[in-house]
Amino acid sequence: MKTLRAAIAALAFALAAPAVLAAGDEIPAPKQKWSFDGAFGTFDRGELQRGFQVYKEVCAACHAAKYVAFRTLRDIGFSEAEVKALAATYEVTDGPDDSGEMFKRPGRPSDKFPSPFPNEKAARAANGGAYPLDLSLIAKARAQGPDYLAALLSGYSQPPAGFQLGEGLHYNKYFPGQQIAMPQPLNPDQVTYADGTKATVEQMARDVSAFLMWTAEPKLEERKRLGFKVMIFLLILTGLFIAAKKRVWADLK
Repeated sequence: MKTLRAAIAALAFALAAPAVLAAGDEIPAPKQKWSFDGAFGTFDRGELQRGFQVYKEVCAACHAAKYVAFRTLRDIGFSEAEVKALAATYEVTDGPDDSGEMFKRPGRPSDKFPSPFPNEKAARAANGGAYPLDLSLIAKARAQGPDYLAALLSGYSQPPAGFQLGEGLHYNKYFPGQQIAMPQPLNPDQVTYADGTKATVEQMARDVSAFLMWTAEPKLEERKRLGFKVMIFLLILTGLFIAAKKRVWADLK
C-alpha cells in the first residue's frame, strides 16, 4: 500500500513541478475525441462512472478533490441511495461537539470528498516530501486539459537508446523533459469495472481524465444549453431588427 501511495502521490510532482533534468523538447499530448467536445457535446455517464471508480480506488489514496461534494455524483448517474451509501463509507471530521471536541462521523451526501491526510505536513511526510495536488480543478489548470492528463497517465515506457535518465526518475514522453518522479500509477486490470469494460492502462487513463474534466467543470452541459438558447434568441432578435429596418426604410422611399 505504501508503494502504491508513493507511486500515485508523486502525481503532485508530475503535474506541478518543472522537469528536473530537461532532456528534450516538450511533446504535445495527442488530441483525443471526447464526448463533451464541441458546442453540443455532453458527458458520457458510463465513462464518468468508470473514471470515478479509478479516482476512488487509485488516485484518492493520496489526492483529495475538496471542491466536489458526494451529492453531485447524482449528476453522473448514481442514485440517491448509492450516493448515501458511498458517502457513509468515508469518515469525516466534524464538530466541535458540546464539549468543544472535534469528532469523526460517517460521511453524508452534503460532504466534500475528504483528504486522505489530516494536513499538509502529514501528506508530505507520507510522500517523500511531495505534496499531492488536489485534483478537483486539475483538468482546467493544465494546458490541453484531459488530453494531457490521459497522455501523461499512459505515457510511460522504457527510455530510448542514449537517453540519460536521472536517478529515481521515470521516462514519460509527455512530461516536460521526458523524465518524471512518479512511477507508473496505472497498470492493466488494476480496477475491475462494474460494467465489464476491460481495464487497460489507456482505458483507465481516459476514464479518470474525463471524470476530472467533469469535476473541473460540472456545469459544462448546462452552460452549453444556455449558450445555445442565447444564440437562438440573438438570431431571432437580429431578424426582428432587420425586418424593422426594412419597414422603416420602406416608408421613407
